[in-house]
Amino acid sequence: MCARLILLLVVTVTALLAPPPPLFAAGAAAPVPDATVPTVGRAWPVGLRPRVLRGWEPPASVYGPGHRGVDLAAAPGTPVRAVAAGRVAFAGRVAGKGVVSVDLTGTGDPLLRTTYEPVTASVEEGQEVEPGEVIGTVDTAGSHCTATCVHWGLRRDETYLNPLSLLPPWLLHRGPSRLLPVYGTA
Repeated sequence: MCARLILLLVVTVTALLAPPPPLFAAGAAAPVPDATVPTVGRAWPVGLRPRVLRGWEPPASVYGPGHRGVDLAAAPGTPVRAVAAGRVAFAGRVAGKGVVSVDLTGTGDPLLRTTYEPVTASVEEGQEVEPGEVIGTVDTAGSHCTATCVHWGLRRDETYLNPLSLLPPWLLHRGPSRLLPVYGTA
């Protein structure tokens, strides 16, 4: 019995001390916050802390190469959620892909717009959405990733921005919270 308790304790401590898996895949850079983007996000579009397969790579020119959003790992059928409160600007198909776009409430003039694809929409144009509300599910086809993913974009008017800038730092942190001892207290 004592040996089992010791083994359980060793396994538990090892699990707690092990570094968490990386949030960003190899080659996907951690976000650099954009000061022009308010941190209004309250939820990831998919999962609790999805792996970023490909990060934001702003183009050098309007039509130049780059990646105008981030790709988040997600299995087909995974619920896709609004990251912040807003109004659905578009829900339909573009070039054969399901797309949902949401204009974010209170983010300036013109409003910030998030876009999610490939998504089978469960919302309609003009519908108000709350942070974390399901707006659709990940499509089985239409992803430009090697594995199924959701491409999450952000723009203000015609300028593309890093969508990870919408999220507060505590949502970007990877790994469990740990309580530290408070010395000198009763």
